[in-house]
Amino acid sequence: MHKYKITLEYDGTGYSGWQTQKNARSIQGTLMEAAREVFGHVADLQGAGRTDAGVHALGQVAHIETEKKLPPQRILMGLNDQLPAPINVLAVEPASPRFHARHHARQRIYLYQISKRRTAFGKRYVWWVKDDLDKGRMQEACALFVGMHDFASFADKRFDKDASTKVMVDAVEFKDMDDLCIIRVAGSHFLWKMVRRMVGVLAEVGRGNLDNRAVAKMLQHYSTEPARLTAPPSGLFLEQVLYEGEKEKIVKLPRYYPVF
Repeated sequence: MHKYKITLEYDGTGYSGWQTQKNARSIQGTLMEAAREVFGHVADLQGAGRTDAGVHALGQVAHIETEKKLPPQRILMGLNDQLPAPINVLAVEPASPRFHARHHARQRIYLYQISKRRTAFGKRYVWWVKDDLDKGRMQEACALFVGMHDFASFADKRFDKDASTKVMVDAVEFKDMDDLCIIRVAGSHFLWKMVRRMVGVLAEVGRGNLDNRAVAKMLQHYSTEPARLTAPPSGLFLEQVLYEGEKEKIVKLPRYYPVF
């Protein structure tokens, strides 16, 4: 058997998310169909993160295990020839037989874009918040999420029934950039909808409807409030996935989206 590490980007609009589902178009399923054409059989394919419906990726990582050995460049070109325009393979490289895209990832980084204005072109890549947001209050609240916390209030337990809700968050950064507010979150892993609920809570802090004490309480005691405030998937991107020995990369957002 031969294993390859695949790095890809995708526009998640119109897809049911990363994970293969019955009677739904998924990123994983679409990539597997392309791999079947390239390798001539159904290859095992696993991803580093289960992005939700409508969520995008700038640097998702997956592995393909196959009986057929091919040059990485041929795999890359073959996959891209078969894939629809919203999915693009960036790199293919040989991987150790033991490599697992999800189990061996040591850090995942997501970013979320809040637009300060209505946009005709970037709607599928941002969350337009009409209200004025207090950026200073949001930046202060970001620090509350850093460290090891129980994120039960921020998890969708329908999808993470058996998973521990304790997560180590390495960093939460807030940047005010022209027409955008960027929230960047780095951690070991994330629970289903966790980042979107963090962003929704931070937006409510920016509106002045929540303070730091209320946010801290959500991390100490279970609350259904974050679920009600879940930010839409359109503004969320899986920016990059890091493995042992890898350093954080500078990932630039595509400039062909006029809102950026």
